[in-house]
Amino acid sequence: MAQAQVDDADTDGKSRTKTQARLELRQLTGAQKAAVVIMAIGEARAGKLIEKMDDEEIKEISQAMATVGQVKADVVEELFRDFVAGFAGGGSLVGSFESTERLLAKVMGNDRVSEIMEDIRGPAGRTMWEKLANVNEQTLAQYLKNEYPQTIAVVMTKIKPDHAARVLGELPEELATEVVMRMLTAEPVRKEVLASLEQTLRTEFMANLARTSKRDSHEMIAEIFNNFDRSTEARFMSSLEERNKESAEKIKSLMFTFEDLSRLDPAGVQALLRAVDKTVLAVSLKGASESLRDLFLSNMSERAGKILREDMEAMGPVRLKDVEEGQGKMVSVAKELADKGEIVIAEAGGDDELVY
Repeated sequence: MAQAQVDDADTDGKSRTKTQARLELRQLTGAQKAAVVIMAIGEARAGKLIEKMDDEEIKEISQAMATVGQVKADVVEELFRDFVAGFAGGGSLVGSFESTERLLAKVMGNDRVSEIMEDIRGPAGRTMWEKLANVNEQTLAQYLKNEYPQTIAVVMTKIKPDHAARVLGELPEELATEVVMRMLTAEPVRKEVLASLEQTLRTEFMANLARTSKRDSHEMIAEIFNNFDRSTEARFMSSLEERNKESAEKIKSLMFTFEDLSRLDPAGVQALLRAVDKTVLAVSLKGASESLRDLFLSNMSERAGKILREDMEAMGPVRLKDVEEGQGKMVSVAKELADKGEIVIAEAGGDDELVY
């Protein structure tokens, strides 16, 4: 923040009474008073104070700094008399978005400054469209399908083309076509219309996003069950089936197991073979079904396959617990690769299922 601006032209102080200054001071909120103090003490001292605040405190005081406007010199003086005995201020202060942003930049990273400034700038925040870029296309399409085609068209022109393409693909075909037609004939959007749309997205859509992003309880339990060892999983699943068979079946359908690796395509199997420790692989396949074992061996070179078979034979009997642990590790690695987009785990009967 630039040093607090001094209003040398302020001559009203001579005719203003101390009572008037005190009355104006009482009209300031606690956050505004703190903002005035921070602006007055300079960047170095202000920085040390801000470092000791949490995000909510910073946002509240930043909002006050950016909007407090001009504070008369005698009000500043009365404020410091309240905070520090004997302190006398010498000038008026003017708070602005720019000075607030400069001050915050002195004591924290750019990303954190941008986040705080966006919150206090309101609907005209500069990163609204960047936020939309991180919203899942299904979620965004679900919200937009209830909007006017012209509104959707404006949103499509503001987000990246690849993201817009995915969103349009999720909309009903007739609506998507109408949106494209609106985009073809669109005229420049007036600033006030765009600001109104941003405000709507910030309030209505963000609230909608919070609701749609809540995780399904069955998905959450399925993920927990995936991290059980086989015996613990079987015990819990058996108990659940006795109490709620329908929920148990739904959780089973959502779980990813070692046997589901059979749905990997050859490239996926080879990627998994490269990522899994060879000892873990040998132990895991020791207890695998013959078809799954053949799937992995068929995607290895003749020499590597021979070595793996020899390693499995040399192991002799292996504890079931060790097999289940090894298979669990392979499943975890497969999930990580899938999350990174390096492999595709096709859903049985789904659109990703491969046909040869």
